[in-house]
Amino acid sequence: MREGTRASGTRASGTSASDPGPSVVVVTGVMASGKSTVAQLRLRYRLSASTADAYAEAGRTAVVQDVLLGEEPARYTTLVHTRPLYVVVLAPGPDAVAAREAGRAKKGYGAWTVREPDRSLREETPRLGLWLDTSDRTPGETVDAILAALPAARVR
Repeated sequence: MREGTRASGTRASGTSASDPGPSVVVVTGVMASGKSTVAQLRLRYRLSASTADAYAEAGRTAVVQDVLLGEEPARYTTLVHTRPLYVVVLAPGPDAVAAREAGRAKKGYGAWTVREPDRSLREETPRLGLWLDTSDRTPGETVDAILAALPAARVR
Protein backbone atom coordinates (compact mmCIF):
# COMPACT_ATOMS: atom_id res chain seq x y z
CA MET A 1 0.00 0.00 0.00
CA ARG A 2 1.11 3.54 -0.54
CA GLU A 3 2.13 5.43 2.53
CA GLY A 4 -0.81 7.23 4.03
CA THR A 5 -3.38 4.69 2.85
CA ARG A 6 -2.97 2.21 5.70
CA ALA A 7 -4.76 2.94 8.93
CA SER A 8 -2.76 2.11 12.04
CA GLY A 9 -4.02 -0.65 14.29
CA THR A 10 -5.99 -2.39 11.54
CA ARG A 11 -4.31 -5.80 11.92
CA ALA A 12 -5.26 -8.17 14.67
CA SER A 13 -2.44 -9.93 16.46
CA GLY A 14 -1.68 -13.41 15.11
CA THR A 15 -3.34 -12.94 11.72
CA SER A 16 -1.78 -13.46 8.32
CA ALA A 17 -1.90 -11.50 5.10
CA SER A 18 -4.20 -14.12 3.56
CA ASP A 19 -6.64 -13.94 6.47
CA PRO A 20 -6.35 -10.62 8.26
CA GLY A 21 -9.06 -11.48 10.80
CA PRO A 22 -11.92 -9.06 11.52
CA SER A 23 -11.13 -5.98 9.51
CA VAL A 24 -12.23 -3.71 6.73
CA VAL A 25 -10.58 -3.90 3.33
CA VAL A 26 -11.31 -1.22 0.78
CA VAL A 27 -10.88 -2.32 -2.83
CA THR A 28 -11.00 0.40 -5.43
CA GLY A 29 -10.54 0.73 -9.17
CA VAL A 30 -12.27 1.90 -12.30
CA MET A 31 -15.62 0.49 -13.38
CA ALA A 32 -15.38 -3.16 -14.51
CA SER A 33 -11.90 -3.60 -13.00
CA GLY A 34 -13.05 -6.55 -10.89
CA LYS A 35 -13.59 -4.84 -7.53
CA SER A 36 -16.78 -6.69 -6.65
CA THR A 37 -15.34 -10.00 -7.77
CA VAL A 38 -12.16 -9.64 -5.74
CA ALA A 39 -13.93 -8.34 -2.64
CA GLN A 40 -16.52 -11.12 -2.56
CA LEU A 41 -14.63 -14.15 -3.84
CA ARG A 42 -12.91 -15.34 -0.67
CA LEU A 43 -16.02 -14.69 1.42
CA ARG A 44 -18.08 -16.71 -1.05
CA TYR A 45 -15.61 -19.58 -0.80
CA ARG A 46 -15.65 -19.55 3.02
CA LEU A 47 -19.44 -19.42 3.15
CA SER A 48 -19.94 -22.25 0.67
CA ALA A 49 -17.40 -24.44 2.48
CA SER A 50 -19.11 -23.76 5.81
CA THR A 51 -22.52 -24.50 4.30
CA ALA A 52 -21.25 -27.76 2.80
CA ASP A 53 -19.91 -28.81 6.20
CA ALA A 54 -23.26 -27.98 7.82
CA TYR A 55 -25.12 -30.16 5.30
CA ALA A 56 -22.67 -33.02 5.91
CA GLU A 57 -23.09 -32.63 9.70
CA ALA A 58 -26.84 -33.00 9.13
CA GLY A 59 -26.24 -36.32 7.34
CA ARG A 60 -26.48 -35.03 3.78
CA THR A 61 -24.08 -35.16 0.85
CA ALA A 62 -23.26 -31.63 -0.19
CA VAL A 63 -22.25 -30.84 -3.76
CA VAL A 64 -20.54 -27.49 -4.17
CA GLN A 65 -20.10 -26.02 -7.62
CA ASP A 66 -17.98 -22.99 -8.39
CA VAL A 67 -15.26 -21.86 -10.75
CA LEU A 68 -11.95 -22.56 -8.99
CA LEU A 69 -8.82 -22.06 -11.07
CA GLY A 70 -5.10 -21.84 -10.36
CA GLU A 71 -4.32 -22.41 -6.69
CA GLU A 72 -7.95 -21.92 -5.61
CA PRO A 73 -9.01 -25.62 -5.63
CA ALA A 74 -6.21 -26.50 -3.18
CA ARG A 75 -7.02 -23.46 -1.01
CA TYR A 76 -10.71 -24.32 -1.05
CA THR A 77 -10.10 -27.85 0.22
CA THR A 78 -8.49 -26.38 3.35
CA LEU A 79 -11.77 -24.60 4.13
CA VAL A 80 -13.85 -27.80 4.14
CA HIS A 81 -13.59 -29.83 7.34
CA THR A 82 -15.79 -32.81 6.38
CA ARG A 83 -14.09 -36.08 5.47
CA PRO A 84 -14.11 -37.68 3.05
CA LEU A 85 -13.64 -34.76 0.68
CA TYR A 86 -13.73 -35.23 -3.07
CA VAL A 87 -12.76 -32.86 -5.87
CA VAL A 88 -14.05 -33.37 -9.41
CA VAL A 89 -12.86 -31.11 -12.20
CA LEU A 90 -15.04 -31.08 -15.30
CA ALA A 91 -12.68 -30.35 -18.18
CA PRO A 92 -14.42 -30.50 -21.55
CA GLY A 93 -12.42 -29.13 -24.46
CA PRO A 94 -12.83 -25.46 -25.35
CA ASP A 95 -14.72 -26.26 -28.56
CA ALA A 96 -17.28 -28.29 -26.61
CA VAL A 97 -17.68 -25.47 -24.07
CA ALA A 98 -18.12 -22.90 -26.86
CA ALA A 99 -20.78 -25.08 -28.51
CA ARG A 100 -22.63 -25.50 -25.21
CA GLU A 101 -22.43 -21.77 -24.52
CA ALA A 102 -23.82 -20.99 -27.99
CA GLY A 103 -26.82 -23.21 -27.26
CA ARG A 104 -27.68 -21.60 -23.93
CA ALA A 105 -30.09 -18.73 -23.41
CA LYS A 106 -28.04 -17.57 -20.41
CA LYS A 107 -24.58 -16.42 -21.44
CA GLY A 108 -21.78 -17.02 -18.96
CA TYR A 109 -18.85 -15.67 -20.90
CA GLY A 110 -20.03 -12.33 -22.28
CA ALA A 111 -16.90 -10.48 -23.41
CA TRP A 112 -14.68 -13.36 -22.25
CA THR A 113 -13.62 -16.09 -24.61
CA VAL A 114 -13.74 -19.74 -23.65
CA ARG A 115 -10.05 -20.19 -24.43
CA GLU A 116 -8.65 -18.01 -21.62
CA PRO A 117 -10.29 -19.80 -18.66
CA ASP A 118 -9.62 -23.12 -20.39
CA ARG A 119 -5.93 -22.22 -20.64
CA SER A 120 -5.91 -21.24 -16.97
CA LEU A 121 -7.55 -24.53 -16.03
CA ARG A 122 -5.15 -26.69 -18.02
CA GLU A 123 -1.92 -24.76 -17.51
CA GLU A 124 -2.21 -23.03 -14.13
CA THR A 125 -4.39 -25.37 -12.06
CA PRO A 126 -2.53 -28.21 -10.34
CA ARG A 127 -4.01 -31.66 -10.83
CA LEU A 128 -6.11 -32.36 -7.76
CA GLY A 129 -8.79 -35.01 -7.51
CA LEU A 130 -10.53 -36.45 -10.55
CA TRP A 131 -10.32 -34.62 -13.88
CA LEU A 132 -12.92 -35.63 -16.46
CA ASP A 133 -13.10 -34.66 -20.10
CA THR A 134 -16.86 -34.29 -20.46
CA SER A 135 -16.78 -33.04 -24.05
CA ASP A 136 -18.84 -35.93 -25.38
CA ARG A 137 -20.83 -36.79 -22.26
CA THR A 138 -24.40 -35.95 -21.40
CA PRO A 139 -25.09 -34.73 -17.86
CA GLY A 140 -26.29 -38.22 -16.92
CA GLU A 141 -23.19 -39.84 -18.35
CA THR A 142 -21.05 -37.32 -16.45
CA VAL A 143 -22.75 -38.23 -13.16
CA ASP A 144 -22.25 -41.93 -13.89
CA ALA A 145 -18.54 -41.34 -14.65
CA ILE A 146 -18.08 -39.35 -11.44
CA LEU A 147 -19.75 -42.00 -9.30
CA ALA A 148 -17.78 -44.80 -10.98
CA ALA A 149 -14.47 -43.04 -10.33
CA LEU A 150 -15.31 -41.35 -7.01
CA PRO A 151 -12.44 -43.00 -5.08
CA ALA A 152 -9.99 -41.29 -7.47
CA ALA A 153 -11.57 -37.93 -6.59
CA ARG A 154 -10.81 -38.23 -2.87
CA VAL A 155 -8.35 -35.59 -1.70
CA ARG A 156 -8.84 -35.88 2.08
